[in-house]
Amino acid sequence: MRPDTPVTPADHIEEAERLERTAGLYPKDAEQLLLQAAAHYELADDRPRATSLYDALLSTDGMENPLLVKALKAANLWEYGHEAEARAIITGVRTSSPQDPAPWVIVAESLESHDELEQAEETFTEAATRLLTDVPEPPYPTHPLLFGRHRVRRLLGRTHDEWDETADRIHSSSASSSVPSSITLDELHDPKRIWSLGSENPAELRAEIARLQAELGSYRAALSRPFPVAVLHWPSTELTELLAAYPALSAEYPSHEEHLATIESSLRELAESGTPNLGVVTGTVPSYEAFAASEGASPEAVELLPQYATTLAARGRAVGWPPEGGEGCWCGSGVAYEGCHGVGRE
Repeated sequence: MRPDTPVTPADHIEEAERLERTAGLYPKDAEQLLLQAAAHYELADDRPRATSLYDALLSTDGMENPLLVKALKAANLWEYGHEAEARAIITGVRTSSPQDPAPWVIVAESLESHDELEQAEETFTEAATRLLTDVPEPPYPTHPLLFGRHRVRRLLGRTHDEWDETADRIHSSSASSSVPSSITLDELHDPKRIWSLGSENPAELRAEIARLQAELGSYRAALSRPFPVAVLHWPSTELTELLAAYPALSAEYPSHEEHLATIESSLRELAESGTPNLGVVTGTVPSYEAFAASEGASPEAVELLPQYATTLAARGRAVGWPPEGGEGCWCGSGVAYEGCHGVGRE
């Protein structure tokens, strides 16, 4: 589905069903594919089917992030009348104290969207306390925690505290240079701006829409694209270093040439199955070791590799595949894709 094409509920259902079929073909990527499918069911307002997918994922052994799935399930349940069950799941997620900020953000925003502002602030604050105490600089994945907390506190009329000031600073430093007059976080979270969207005055509505468009301009392309299905690529020097440090991975990577050929063949198979928005992410040994440490796993664990690829893609590190006509090959050879790994591809 192209982002500039009107999308109907039927389109979302079709895409969700296609993703479910693809997940059956590629078990290693099943968790991310099924999460995408559930999101499409939610967009189609087929929330019971989304819940069924979340339940299926939660019954699977070895899930990457079960608390994230529980949080998504709770948010979805509340949207179609299962408030009591949603609240119970949210309580369970909070009690489990996730180390990943995403579940905290999802449950807090669910509370916020249902006007439970006091509980939303409490949840955001609990997450910040657990994840950011004595942390010199908040990592990028925790930024939504601070921004969400700032927003809810503005709605509640709270005075700024240290974390609100940190949120202001982060927002200012990350403002895109392509937006000439980026608004402050205080202005963005001004309750009057939110209420103005309910105005019956066309001029006020047009002015507010224009401001929102300017603020989001540099992010629209990224926000309109579905999460990429990315394949992990190791440059030759990185692969040599990886195998020297972790010989057990030699079975996964017999040679660099085979590694590159496997990437291309995997991407072609995914494309033939109808999977859109494919990409390649390039790994480095230091970042992989850091990822393994954050997961409490050994870098020699083969099952960690696709998780690493997914994490890189989630951070916007994926390069689209196939390269556009005339562009260099994804392998980094410097040769045009058509004359390198793209040979023979129609």
